[in-house]
Amino acid sequence: MNVIHRLNEKGITALLITHFMEEAAQAGRVCMDVKKDGQFCYHIYLEPDFAKLLEAVEPLNIKERKLCIVADSTTAELYGAELKEILKETCTYVSMFVFPAGEVNKTLNTVRDLYEHLILEKFDRKDMLVALGGGVVGDLTGFAAATYLRGIGFIQIPTTLLKQMDNSIKKKTNVDFDAYKNMVGAFHMPRLVYMNLNVLKTLPDRQFACGMGEIIKHGLIQDSDYLEKLSTYQREIREKNYAALLWMVAGSCKIKRHVVEEDPTEQGIRAWLNFGHTIGHSVEKLKDFTLCHGECVAIGCAAAAWMSWKRGLISEKEKEAAEQLLLDYQLPVSVKELKPEDIVKTTKLDKKMDAGKVKFVLLKKIGGAFVTRDVEDEELLRASQYVCGEEIHE
Repeated sequence: MNVIHRLNEKGITALLITHFMEEAAQAGRVCMDVKKDGQFCYHIYLEPDFAKLLEAVEPLNIKERKLCIVADSTTAELYGAELKEILKETCTYVSMFVFPAGEVNKTLNTVRDLYEHLILEKFDRKDMLVALGGGVVGDLTGFAAATYLRGIGFIQIPTTLLKQMDNSIKKKTNVDFDAYKNMVGAFHMPRLVYMNLNVLKTLPDRQFACGMGEIIKHGLIQDSDYLEKLSTYQREIREKNYAALLWMVAGSCKIKRHVVEEDPTEQGIRAWLNFGHTIGHSVEKLKDFTLCHGECVAIGCAAAAWMSWKRGLISEKEKEAAEQLLLDYQLPVSVKELKPEDIVKTTKLDKKMDAGKVKFVLLKKIGGAFVTRDVEDEELLRASQYVCGEEIHE
């Protein structure tokens, strides 16, 4: 039985695992290329450990350079010492910058502290940063790299499921400003992404579920077959079978890579990746970041799927199946203790507003998204009432 197949599609090598068996883990290494305008930008390595990190870093030619590992307090304790020991062999000096874990610290104040650290350590334009952690670490490090000395290189070593499949193929970097999520940012690609998939086995269930919110989103907007397999093989995925993780993360990265390569500056289909995020970001902000990002995206996906159904674009059965898959992976599809009117008000302050109109992503079918600017306040209010569990007044 062929467990693993290599598929070439538009010059992209992807790994598809058709049966989740432990034997698949024997070939459990994948290297994917990310391109811009047809030109190679960087490699993504999907690995079972950190054993190949030195080999992956070698082409960056940093033997005479300095590295700064940026981590939050959680990832620094788990992996900081190990990564510092490995990376010491690749360059002249490795420093660490550690900040308290949590979205509340993804701010310009933390970036300022990182700038100061780099200045005191005498980092120049050819030195590099290493983002070790989840989405907060990756976003903040990428933004600092984009702006320090007008731009230096950085490496992504994601340690959460959300970070591995959502942020790793990403030109956008950003931090929060006051109460406004991701309001300040820049476009800046990493030089390398290295994923140790087995770190996912140490993730708390809630953090793993958080990543599933973005993964399910990818299936909803681009690939119905992938979405179906997420449903079929959910037991293996939730048990964190390595072969299942490899298939799932590689498949999700493949979807996002296609979208980002087609539209690197978000002038077209890249906006599809915002599916579930418009209302999701509002919920995240109004709940004062007590819900995980992926949980808020799941609530936003439920709202967008409801709107797509009410417009007659998808069937009620398809809407319910999408919600059930989110629930199966322990994700919420509704939120308590919020007022729908507050969700609407906050949504209209989102950075995705365009000439006073909400730029909203809906489904034209399961596995196919589109962007619309014709969502009126009343429709947005009804969708917010739906996810708040309130009676909807047509």
